[in-house]
Amino acid sequence: MASVEKCKELEPGRGVQGKRARMLLRVSSEQQLEADGDLKVQRQIVLEYIKSRPDWVLDEVEYFEGGVSGYKNSVADRNELQRAWRDAQKGEYDILVVYKDDRLGRKALEIPDYIVKLQKAGVVVESVKDGRLTPEQNDPMGVVTLVLKYAVAEKSSADTGMRVKDTAKKLIQSGKFMGGRPPYGYVLEHSGEISKHGRALKRLVIHPGQADAVRHIYELSLRKEYGSAKIAGTLNTDERYRGLAPNDVWKSGTVTSILTNPVYAGYMAYNRREKLHGRRRSLDGEEWVLSREANPEIAIIEETVWLEVQRKREMRRNKYGGSHIKRNDGMLTLVDVLHCGYCGCKMVNGSKYNYWTIKGTGERRASRIGIYKCQNAWQGVPHDKTKQFRADELEPVVHEAVAECIGKLQETESIQAAAAAYRGAKRRRMEKELEMAGKELEKIRRGIRVMESHIPDAMTGEYPLTLEKLAHCIALQREEEQKIKSAVQEKEAILQDPPVPSGKIPTWRELFLRSDTASKRALIHQLIERIDVTREKMVIRFRIGLGGYLPKP
Repeated sequence: MASVEKCKELEPGRGVQGKRARMLLRVSSEQQLEADGDLKVQRQIVLEYIKSRPDWVLDEVEYFEGGVSGYKNSVADRNELQRAWRDAQKGEYDILVVYKDDRLGRKALEIPDYIVKLQKAGVVVESVKDGRLTPEQNDPMGVVTLVLKYAVAEKSSADTGMRVKDTAKKLIQSGKFMGGRPPYGYVLEHSGEISKHGRALKRLVIHPGQADAVRHIYELSLRKEYGSAKIAGTLNTDERYRGLAPNDVWKSGTVTSILTNPVYAGYMAYNRREKLHGRRRSLDGEEWVLSREANPEIAIIEETVWLEVQRKREMRRNKYGGSHIKRNDGMLTLVDVLHCGYCGCKMVNGSKYNYWTIKGTGERRASRIGIYKCQNAWQGVPHDKTKQFRADELEPVVHEAVAECIGKLQETESIQAAAAAYRGAKRRRMEKELEMAGKELEKIRRGIRVMESHIPDAMTGEYPLTLEKLAHCIALQREEEQKIKSAVQEKEAILQDPPVPSGKIPTWRELFLRSDTASKRALIHQLIERIDVTREKMVIRFRIGLGGYLPKP
């Protein structure tokens, strides 16, 4: 063994002054990275420990993991541990130094196995707080002790995790924000409350511009039945919403996250996802933990709208099992409801395109003729008479029938009563919001009074916050107080003198006929069950309860 050690000392780059030591630093949360807090302390302590060993030389390479859990992540998924292992196999260093044994991780079987693997590659692991972690050669009891050590660490992390989850559930159920990055559509502001650790707590506040984008996303999903990818594409081509995209571009995953998060209906949520084997997966709604009541101050959309969007998305997810519409794209509004009146087969898109070039300029032009075609006839099945119909002949007839139907609906007493009930509910909701705002104002003023009472303590250094930070918190709360007061005054003015719409109010019929193709198609699929067409006639079958509003053919 002595000759082997001597050979090692003579290898290039190994040096004769001592064994090369490298640091492994890990912080498990992003907060520990802020202002170099825990990381800076860790690095300094490990550095002093290495310098205190006369036979060690600090190597310039450092392994660092930021915001990585040593309990939730396996060794195979931790890039820095894998890099340290590969470097050990190359013989680049002799000692790996950590601040504490749990900086390597908290896996009962994986971490001891990793330490033994490093040992076989010629690297010893040392901890500033726990001494040598690598067992002696041919010492099975040392390995057993190592496994027990990390089993205790894993059990401790599991117990801590359970306590954190239980606390989080209680906070979420009471409507508290758990911290971290705010969801899209919100910003963080100081709440005026101070935690038991002396930290100024924050709360969610609606971001007006982003909230408008959220409402538009729900509108596209609910009214036009667009999928997430279609919505993302629509937003990216819209000048108004393109600049509001997170990370400069809208993606389907972002849209899905917005459409499934109950926070937009005013409900805080916890346990919507879990990490399993290094991967995150979404959990079913039954497993979520929600706040007991909706908070109107953070609600961007109506709860009924959120629930309806979930219902429609679920139907589309189940291979369109109960959905009225499959995909809402293309130019034809009757796809999926139009059937051939001769054979009963569903008619599909058979549109034709013509292309030509203008002489002289070389400009290419194109035109489209919308056509519905019978699949059976086009596949050679014996068929009687016509096998295709022009869209510009069929669609105006159906659109007029639907327009007349919804016009009749608007005239009925029940619809008018529902509209009046809706206006009453809107007024009651605004009155409720005023009541909540009044309570919030009183809470803020109470908090300001409490903070102002602690100014003398802050001046003498007997308060967790410095005088400067305390004054800053008070100023923020003053701004919030003024903001809420302004909002309250606006709502009170609206309640006292509701605005009267100017000009002619368009009827539902007119709104439908003016709407775009996607909107027409979505509504047609809601109202119409089936259309059978031949050259002689068209039979429209409305869904239950709607046929009575149409005149006879």
